Amino acid sequence: MSVKWEKTGKSTGELTFEISQDEIKANLDAAFNRVKKNVRVPGFRKGHVSRVVFNQYYGEEALYEEALNLALPKAYSAAIKEADVKVVGQPQITPVSMEKGKSWTLKAVVAVQPEVRLGEYKGIEVPKQNTRVYVKDIDEELAKRREKLAELVVKDGKSAKGDTVVIDYTGTIDGKKFDGGSAQNYSLELGSGTFIPGFEDQLIGHEAGEDVDVVVSFPEDYGAKDLAGKEAHFATKIHEVKVKEVPELDDEFAKDVDDSVDTLDDLKEKIKAEIKEQKTDAVEAAVREAAIKTAVENATIDEIPEAMIKEDVDTQVNQYLANMQNQGIDPQTYFKLTNTTEDQLRQQMSANSEQRIKTNLVLEAIAKAEKFTASDDEKAQEIKDLASEYNLDEKMVRKSLSDEMLEHDIVVRKAIELVTDKAKQVAKSKSKD
Repeated sequence: MSVKWEKTGKSTGELTFEISQDEIKANLDAAFNRVKKNVRVPGFRKGHVSRVVFNQYYGEEALYEEALNLALPKAYSAAIKEADVKVVGQPQITPVSMEKGKSWTLKAVVAVQPEVRLGEYKGIEVPKQNTRVYVKDIDEELAKRREKLAELVVKDGKSAKGDTVVIDYTGTIDGKKFDGGSAQNYSLELGSGTFIPGFEDQLIGHEAGEDVDVVVSFPEDYGAKDLAGKEAHFATKIHEVKVKEVPELDDEFAKDVDDSVDTLDDLKEKIKAEIKEQKTDAVEAAVREAAIKTAVENATIDEIPEAMIKEDVDTQVNQYLANMQNQGIDPQTYFKLTNTTEDQLRQQMSANSEQRIKTNLVLEAIAKAEKFTASDDEKAQEIKDLASEYNLDEKMVRKSLSDEMLEHDIVVRKAIELVTDKAKQVAKSKSKD
């Protein structure tokens, strides 16, 4: 195949290619077989005209458009491969010449992936991270676990912030009740900010059995427009005042929290190990993110074509909606529940599109520079891992992924590992601090 590639801009170009006579003839035959069933020629039944008669009556040129549509996908793909260009988006293809008996020449105006000129990507300096576990970290986790086992118990005396009161209340505005303004045996934690500002504060310092007239004003921006900005009176009856009691920090508490330990010290050691692992994972993620971000900043990348941004946004939107679908929420339901539209979702996804594209381009360029490849064993393991992660049959996963897709994901991951592993954690200078 004769192929010519000419750049017309930093990320655009023209691809001129040919379709051979052998391909033209094969696709003219296929085109005739498609259209003949609807062809009418005097003296012949519909759909029974011969090729010779068709050519005499209509001319072979009548099949050119259909034949071109059939031949184009294969010819265009072969031309891209031969020219070794990475096209993005849809091409604008126009015929240059389609003379009878000669090869057809076509021209495709295309957008291509921008050129990437790598900067430093090994030995990148990133802020030093801390994985040390402090006593306060363990104490905070113990406090959370005590909170989970806390119980509300009735107390005598006046209510305080943090207590829970069980109340009946009836709200009125100008002496009239309003929808949603009344409830019975409602448990309200004082200081939680659950109710209108000022409501909970007025219940502090009261005892069970008391009646309290709570007077508050609805905020001007309150959701119910008929209540916004209006003063309301709530006749409130306090039935009970409860205080939160947390268990003692002892060996019995430790065994209640985790039946694999016998003492509080055992629990503390286990929590310390868990926090250490979490911090280590967080540090690895932070180093990876910082190193890759710097590698991208160090690279020089030509202008990202709009077609590439559109492709990325399309992918992100489709993946997001597919994840929703897997959770049993179809797109229509999702947009209704979130009171959003697909256009708004696309705008949200486009916010970081250019950065995502640049990051992927740099990682691909690193993989190419390092001559990374993916072995058959690595591809097989990738399929196995994906099948396990998404609980799918391995054959189904293999069928949905081409060798190119598998290779791409594996070599990009190797590039990420290289940049991360070679990164150097350095302490910030005092001047920078």
